[in-house]
Amino acid sequence: MYNILIVDDDEQMRVALCASIKYLGFNAVSAKDAKEALKRLKSQDFDVIISDLKMPKIDGIEFLKKVKELKDIPFIMITAVGSVESAVEAMKLGAFDFILKPFSNDTLKKIINLAISHRDTLAKNSKNSSQTSSFIAESKKMKEVLKVVNKVAKTDATILLIGDSGTGKEVVANYIIRNSNRSHKPFIAVNCAAIPDNLLENELFGHEKGSFSGATSQHKGKFEQACGGSLLLDEITEMPLALQAKLLRVLQENVVDRIGSKQPIPIDTRIICTTNRNIENEVREGRFREDLYYRINVFPIKIPPLRDRKEDIEPLVAYFLKKYTTLFNKTIIHVSDEALKILKGYNWPGNVRELENVVERAVVLCNSDTIKREDIFLHSL
Repeated sequence: MYNILIVDDDEQMRVALCASIKYLGFNAVSAKDAKEALKRLKSQDFDVIISDLKMPKIDGIEFLKKVKELKDIPFIMITAVGSVESAVEAMKLGAFDFILKPFSNDTLKKIINLAISHRDTLAKNSKNSSQTSSFIAESKKMKEVLKVVNKVAKTDATILLIGDSGTGKEVVANYIIRNSNRSHKPFIAVNCAAIPDNLLENELFGHEKGSFSGATSQHKGKFEQACGGSLLLDEITEMPLALQAKLLRVLQENVVDRIGSKQPIPIDTRIICTTNRNIENEVREGRFREDLYYRINVFPIKIPPLRDRKEDIEPLVAYFLKKYTTLFNKTIIHVSDEALKILKGYNWPGNVRELENVVERAVVLCNSDTIKREDIFLHSL
């Protein structure tokens, strides 16, 4: 039976929700506020959390943030009509959905089932990925990379993965983590190119309550969240210079300074960085600190582009074919020799990511058990 945690400061609403949850066939556990709910989360497993938005001391938004720091549980927000904007904010922070008051038992049951189904699908995909996503290395160059990776994975050495976009740097990073001594500890990835400069410092290092306008509670940054485990700094050369200086201190001293904090916080976090740029050139041009470069360049690993390891194309095609035939529920077991010849003859400017897109598109278009030439669409054809 699925366990549902109900969090609401209104006793009547809490009792009514618990009754509805039990009527719908779930096990209901209630908490009168976020503080009590957080205590329950540390001692009991739950499948879904349903929380009111408006609560004293710690509101639904702040409660959601704290939950996401602890566990990845589907979070459903209850809100009134006038609070839809806040509910949308909750969705951006990772809430699964929100229910608008008043709501029926049918609505409640539907959204709980969707949340559980979504969670189970993600868990299944993650399990399948960890079981089947191997480090594909048929080419001599990738076998050399694999040899180096296997040596360094068990250490805590800082690793710098260098390669063009789409070469598979994140795949290599995940392989390192799965084969490291920290494989069962937190692994957090931060895309330095995707987060605005003014938000990246807060994301990485966190802040103290009241340290700036809107900082209504303490927030642990990614370095703290990954403490004991590993942190991937994806596309690190996109990080602004001002923040590079602060990162350098973290790597040198193994401490972080939250925004607004007077006390440094010790951390134990293994760092893996990636870049698709020529980092030496970035240093020469003054866009990347030389001292930080030497700090992260402890163990550089270059991932060759797909055009330089074409022996990997056929096994990669087989891997992606299995992935997308399963996803789209299709029975495709072959790739014709002519189709393979086209794939092997292409220069792949988008690297492995482009190859995956081409195979996915071919699986969608294919109407037989064999992918043929006409199912292959490339930019140059």
